[in-house]
Amino acid sequence: MSLPSTVSNSAGLAGVGEAFGRALVSQFHPRMLFAVLMPFLIVLGAAVVLLFVALGPLTDWLNQQISDSSLLITANQWLVSMGLFSLLSVKTWLLTVTAILVLLPASGILGLAVAAVFVMPLVVSHLSRHRYADVSLQGEYAFVVSVWNALWVSVVFLLGWIVTLPFWLFPPLGLLVSILWWTFAFSRMMRLDSVVEHASAAERKILLVRHGTGFWVIGLCCALLNLLPPAWVFLPVFSGLVYTHYGLESLRRLRSEKILDV
Repeated sequence: MSLPSTVSNSAGLAGVGEAFGRALVSQFHPRMLFAVLMPFLIVLGAAVVLLFVALGPLTDWLNQQISDSSLLITANQWLVSMGLFSLLSVKTWLLTVTAILVLLPASGILGLAVAAVFVMPLVVSHLSRHRYADVSLQGEYAFVVSVWNALWVSVVFLLGWIVTLPFWLFPPLGLLVSILWWTFAFSRMMRLDSVVEHASAAERKILLVRHGTGFWVIGLCCALLNLLPPAWVFLPVFSGLVYTHYGLESLRRLRSEKILDV
């Protein structure tokens, strides 16, 4: 199977808006409403367990790191010299907030990974029967590919989140970093799972190149919604619906063009 010489025909923002509209309708199907429960309960359970079990040890470890860090001592001296505030005066508050900023995203990415591996097949199956029955299954090793993708995206997200935690000392930067990391998480995790069962490896490469901008725009929209706590309930499934509508519609268009030489 050879790749086409051009991959310029992108669905663009119109396709993204159409995917969101279709996903909103699909979300109210009883099966999709029921699917919301699994990732939400996992996120909620993970958050409770992590806060009760890991909050104390993590706070103690952070306290030790702050006490021994020459970089933070230098930063504290710079803040005092600028007439702002001393990190030591808000140390307890800073430790608690930092620990929560680590643990809550950890539970969130866990819920998203569970949604990608276990809920997305339900989403894809539901939409395949009702709207994309003409799009045949040509993917291979879908579960293995999905699990591996969820693992590496989760690890990169968590490591990157921890490394960029100092940006939260300056709230506008912290908010921007949060949006960027969640855009990465939604896009890199959900775009693959939306087409992995239907698209062959060659087709996936074409879709990711042709519609890469659309996938990232959807991720950005989901990351912005993720700033609203009520959205945490439905967003893992709703984002899956958006990506699946966008991905399968793009795959349908790709096959209709007959640009693959099988």
